Amino acid sequence: MNQSTREVPKNTALFITAFASFITPFMGSSINVALPDIGGNFSMDAVTLSWVNTSYLLASAVFLVPMGKLADITGRRKIFLTGIALLTLSSAAIVFSTGTFLFITLRVVQGLSSAMIFGTALAIITSVFPANERGKAMGINISAIYLGLTLGPFLGGVLTHQFGWESIFFVIVPFGILVFLLSRFKLKQEWAEAQGEPFDWPGSLLYGAALTAFMAGLSILPKTWGYLPIAAGVAGMVVFVMVERRKTFPVFNMDLFFKNRIFAVSSFSALINYSATFGISFLMSLYLQYVKDMSPQGAGEILAIQPVIMAVCSPFTGKLSDRFDPGLIATIGLILLTTGLFIFTGLSTNSSFVFIGTTLGIFGLGFAFFSSPNTNAIMGSVEKKYYGLASGTVGTMRLIGQLISMGIVMLLFSLIIGEVSISQQNQEAFLTSARISFLIFALLGLTGVVLSSLRIRKSNGSLLKRSYYF
Repeated sequence: MNQSTREVPKNTALFITAFASFITPFMGSSINVALPDIGGNFSMDAVTLSWVNTSYLLASAVFLVPMGKLADITGRRKIFLTGIALLTLSSAAIVFSTGTFLFITLRVVQGLSSAMIFGTALAIITSVFPANERGKAMGINISAIYLGLTLGPFLGGVLTHQFGWESIFFVIVPFGILVFLLSRFKLKQEWAEAQGEPFDWPGSLLYGAALTAFMAGLSILPKTWGYLPIAAGVAGMVVFVMVERRKTFPVFNMDLFFKNRIFAVSSFSALINYSATFGISFLMSLYLQYVKDMSPQGAGEILAIQPVIMAVCSPFTGKLSDRFDPGLIATIGLILLTTGLFIFTGLSTNSSFVFIGTTLGIFGLGFAFFSSPNTNAIMGSVEKKYYGLASGTVGTMRLIGQLISMGIVMLLFSLIIGEVSISQQNQEAFLTSARISFLIFALLGLTGVVLSSLRIRKSNGSLLKRSYYF
């Protein structure tokens, strides 16, 4: 039910949500280059330092689905505004942290605010844009995310070097204030199609506990005791599914997975995609610096090929998914990504920069073909009252996939390289780990291609005609 009859101009809503979608990945990627300075400032050991990012990712993943559902009930604009306000305030406060505990706590708050933003941004776009324009709008929004990921490491390095790690958070504050004011005075309409439904607090707590256990276990792999929380998390999720299926107003309507083939296939395709691809940049950054002996800046310039192509091509592929079956477009993207992964299984000390740059370009094109069309397929497959929930599901699949991808890499590093630093002396062991990682990722990609192709529908003998799901 809309709480206002005044409609929001489409381009205004797109600008505001894209701006907000730029901020959080920019912050996340820029903080990575500031981690040594942050660790030194608070005298953090390596394990504690890893929680600077892990706490943020955990909070984002745990709150994404509940915040998406709460937005469907109380209003997407309200949750979006609250998320922007929390992000701005926590970014201002974190620079005054007096110790590690307060710093990590504020990172959790930032994770919560990120969940509020990402759990509503796509839902607002879906609410404002008609189906035949939605893919292009999502492509622009995803381009903003990739732009944040691209600029983050470069600008984060400059800011940290010139003004200290605190400047990264200070920069977020004026951006946050601007987005909040624009949202407050330009987004006049409210969207709450599930208004009146009770919020499932027990289900949300069970979901959060199970997901926390699962992701915490992944974050400490390959240590043996990491498998226990993973098993507990999986068991918790099984119980969660069983309990939620019996509820009238669950935090997550399981019928979306059990009775909506497009939603289920598209969501699991996203999970497989991120599981197969998130480790690429991590492995290639190490390869370029330890094997090719490049500086961090030089490696960053090479790696920028991938997100730049994503950002440039995503609006085009998103628009393409408005005209043709988005499942088909996304499957083409997975084929490109899988091809690139198989190519990188041949990575060696003699691999040329042309070879590396071309393959990264294939990845960039593959991501562009997959991301916005797949998101369009997910959001276009559900009723309006589930837009927030669907938006939260997209982000959750991304975060879980990212941790699975890094878990695979860390496990192989432990088995092949051991608990030593990467250097010229163990270069071959690193290359072996990287090639096996790419092979596993490629096999995951093949699985994703097969799964994704299941949603492609024939219509009048043509695979290229747009499919409608409801």
